[in-house]
Amino acid sequence: MERREVIRAMSAAAALSFLPRNARAVWRLVDLRTATEPLAALTPGQGALVNAIADTIIPRTDTPGASDVNVLGWVDVVVAEYYSDDEKATFLAGLDAIDAAAKARGGATVTGMKQNERDEFVGTLEKLTNRREEPSRTYWRLKGLVIHGYFTSEKVQKQVLKTEVMPGRFVGDAPHVVKS
Repeated sequence: MERREVIRAMSAAAALSFLPRNARAVWRLVDLRTATEPLAALTPGQGALVNAIADTIIPRTDTPGASDVNVLGWVDVVVAEYYSDDEKATFLAGLDAIDAAAKARGGATVTGMKQNERDEFVGTLEKLTNRREEPSRTYWRLKGLVIHGYFTSEKVQKQVLKTEVMPGRFVGDAPHVVKS
């Protein structure tokens, strides 16, 4: 990843100030859902699209990928619980626009593409210059959600970032010198 790509990705994540300040609250809602429960905001097709793009953005390597930490569940909860009705409708229509752009490009939906084709398609979305038009607008919003959800997940915090809740160690019998 080049420096510009990192800065672009971090900017996208920083632009998500409209999200709840405490990502843990979103993850709690995700954890309360059962695996058999349907998605709250996304259709099954849109969920598959989000999963495919999320795994293209953050694939599984020696660290977990986006689907390994259930970024789809996180995105679904954010869209269902924190977006206004207008934002939700715009986002869902934008997901459909991403799939339509994929079909127009090669005849297959994003989920119907082979991994190398999907990588190429996502690369094309990355290069679009006007981020105010679809499908670029929704892609960048989705990318921000994926990155935010991934890096705030418990699994990534513990296994990848090695975040310590209480850094250091507690020494209860440390010597204390009393100055007179």
